[in-house]
Amino acid sequence: MNALQYDVFVSGLEPTHGATLPDGSAAKWSPLAHTLVYGAREAAVVDPPITRGQATALADWIAAHERELTHIYITHWHGDHWFGTAELLRRFPRATVLAGGETRRRVRESVAGGNAPELWTALFGERLSDGAALAAAAAAVEPVPADGFEIDGQQLVSIEAGHSDTDDSTVLHVPSLGLVAAGDVVYNNVHQYLAETPDGGLEAWHRALDLVAALEPRHVVAGHKDARRPDAVSDIDETHRYLDATSTLLENKPTRAEFFARVLELYPDRINPYIVWLSAGRLLAD
Repeated sequence: MNALQYDVFVSGLEPTHGATLPDGSAAKWSPLAHTLVYGAREAAVVDPPITRGQATALADWIAAHERELTHIYITHWHGDHWFGTAELLRRFPRATVLAGGETRRRVRESVAGGNAPELWTALFGERLSDGAALAAAAAAVEPVPADGFEIDGQQLVSIEAGHSDTDDSTVLHVPSLGLVAAGDVVYNNVHQYLAETPDGGLEAWHRALDLVAALEPRHVVAGHKDARRPDAVSDIDETHRYLDATSTLLENKPTRAEFFARVLELYPDRINPYIVWLSAGRLLAD
């Protein structure tokens, strides 16, 4: 049986249309990590990116590995983790697209009527695949089998993680590699999206992190990743600590501006303050 390997491609900060930070500077979207698990002949990729341009670059990178892309796996329904599926299917039409049952349902609902959610169209406009292509990609998503799927005879397992930065999240476990492609359960030195954490979301996110830790991985690929850093298990604890620190700030009911400034004081080196500003706008009054 052939040994599996993995590689990670990071789609860098992506310019947005119109969104700005408090100082008036143009906002960007966070970097995205795409995990390729491959053997001697076959490969699977986790979480395609947002725009057509990002997906084209990812497809070129996949092709350079000279394996057949047999599977595309989606960890959760947020558009920045699956919209690029449309472009990947154009390049790799024989690939099977898989997701957990609830992820599959929410992916399809998110582009019902052939339209992407307003957030994404406002931020990226014509750089997205068109509505018909997104709807076709969503319709192509199949439920992942209960026992997972195989790459060159070795098992990859989908695990329901509950809430991370959104409901109905999953991770992909590759036991033979000690690898977890963690989607947005784990962040790697990138500011975390907190807008969906009220009403028990923070506590549920901590439980999802504990679930990943219980798998005893040797490598953890975060869905949003600093390309300069390794895929370290320590990112699980760092994600816990960020949730704790921001939860403490939120308990004091700051204004949006106060929360933004304080998070950047605590985490001056984390990538993409726009996500802090976006989260604050959805959680706090001006």
